[in-house]
Order: sequence, then C-alpha cells, then structure tokens
Amino acid sequence: MSTTPGPAVCSFAPICRSDARVLILGSMPGEASLAAGEYYAHPRNAFWPIMGALFGAAPEQPYPVRLERLLDAGIALWDVIGRCRRSGSLDSAIAADSIEPNDFVGLFTACPRLSHVFFNGSAAETAFRRHVHLPHGEHRIRVQRLPSTSPAHAALNFSDKLAAWQAVRNATLTAAHAA
Repeated sequence: MSTTPGPAVCSFAPICRSDARVLILGSMPGEASLAAGEYYAHPRNAFWPIMGALFGAAPEQPYPVRLERLLDAGIALWDVIGRCRRSGSLDSAIAADSIEPNDFVGLFTACPRLSHVFFNGSAAETAFRRHVHLPHGEHRIRVQRLPSTSPAHAALNFSDKLAAWQAVRNATLTAAHAA
C-alpha cells in the first residue's frame, strides 16, 4: 500500500441562493461525483433518494430539477473541503495536511439567512470543526451531524437514514416560519 498522497482534487462551487436557510455540507465529492460534475452522483449514495422522499428531488429527475427543488426549499449544498489530495473516493484517503477549506465567511455573507448546517457524516463535521473558523456572530447557526449517505457507510439502512435526515425537513419548515 502506497503512503504517497493522491492527486489534488477540488470541490464544486456552492449550490445556493441568497435566501437559503439550511446548508448541507459534505466533506469532498467522490470520484463518481467529480467525473459527473454533480453532487452525490454515485448511484448507491442515498442522498438523492432521501432528498426525493423529503423534498421531491428524486434521483430519476434531471440534476438541474433536483437542485431547483432543494433551492426552492431553502437548501444550499456545498462541501467543507475546497481542495485536498486524495487517492480514490474515501474520506479516510484524504491527506490531512493537504486540506484547504472552502470560504465559509463568504458563503455566510452571501446567504445571511442561514440558520442550520447539517453535516453529511462525521468526516464533514470533523473537517469543519478543525479547519473552518467563523466570525463570532456566525455561532448563532445550529449545527448537526447526520448519518453519512455514502455507500461506504452501510451501518444504517435506508429507512434509518431517512428518519434521521427528517431533521433537514423539520429545519426548513422551522426556518420558513421564522422568516
């Protein structure tokens, strides 16, 4: 097994509108997503089936339609890591000393209504807590880790993941009423 870090990979631009109230953060897109140019493109990733059940953004719909459904629900998508070196798709293969976080100060400035951040798995949460330093005023935002939708994390079945991810739906409803 080689210990040489893999090639540099870069995440996508955020999918957001200025009226977003909820942010879902992954760690870094996997190889299938990078190749497709789409968030959560691996066919066994549970993200789009969950978003289909919660917001009508089902995997069989064209990608732009799925994104529009999330945007209409007040949801933004992004990744914690903007650039890193990684061999393959697994978060465990990311060279820790290569992590460059995305610009969250810029994102929170562009989306001032964000009130909830959900991490898609523990790797996203860990990277955020280690590498992202927000201005003091941004600590008003509620953060919560959800079970990873990655096919590499099969400890929970789809029904259990869907039940946990209901928190995103609840947050969109709560944030909409508060607006």
